[in-house]
Amino acid sequence: ARHVGAKLVDVARRAEVSAATVSNVLNRPDMVAERTRIRVETAVAELGYVRAGQSGETAAHWRRTGFATWLFHPATTGWYPKKAPQEARPVPVMAHPWPGVPARGRNASGRADACWLPIARGLTPHGLRHSHKTVMEELGTPPKLMDERLGHEDGSVQARYSHITARMRNRLMDGLTEQWEGALAERSAMHPRSPVRALDALLRARQG
Repeated sequence: ARHVGAKLVDVARRAEVSAATVSNVLNRPDMVAERTRIRVETAVAELGYVRAGQSGETAAHWRRTGFATWLFHPATTGWYPKKAPQEARPVPVMAHPWPGVPARGRNASGRADACWLPIARGLTPHGLRHSHKTVMEELGTPPKLMDERLGHEDGSVQARYSHITARMRNRLMDGLTEQWEGALAERSAMHPRSPVRALDALLRARQG
């Protein structure tokens, strides 16, 4: 299949590693040192790399925009990435409304009251897939359903003779919903409002 956009070798150059190392990160991440894996996953996110087998499809929305660079990266590190002519810089934040929103426009850093703190250093979009798998394992999700949600294919005999049922899906959804509700309750305890409209609506609904 024709490969659209960044290629594996482009990821290797960006991360300053070999193509074989990139392949290991994509297929056998446990074999790669964490620092190297993070560097490769960051390059994958920044370049919007999509495997050749998926090249016939339109890339996911976050891959076709600056989501990884200008939203995901700053949220997980607290810094905007380097992009000529500007150097890497912390995300300037206005104190109000709480818990602070990024300052934009001319002299944003001069008008800011503080800077963003990272929510999780080293976290990447690919890393979230690993976290999601861990959550599903904690919930006792059948392997075939986990593979489906992660976009994996298991060609083993065991996988061929097992099937996903509506009850399996419902159990997983109930478990994920319970975790979401718990996270929302913890966020509400921190502060009952949010400058993010969608989150603010959810917090208001809990109070009502």
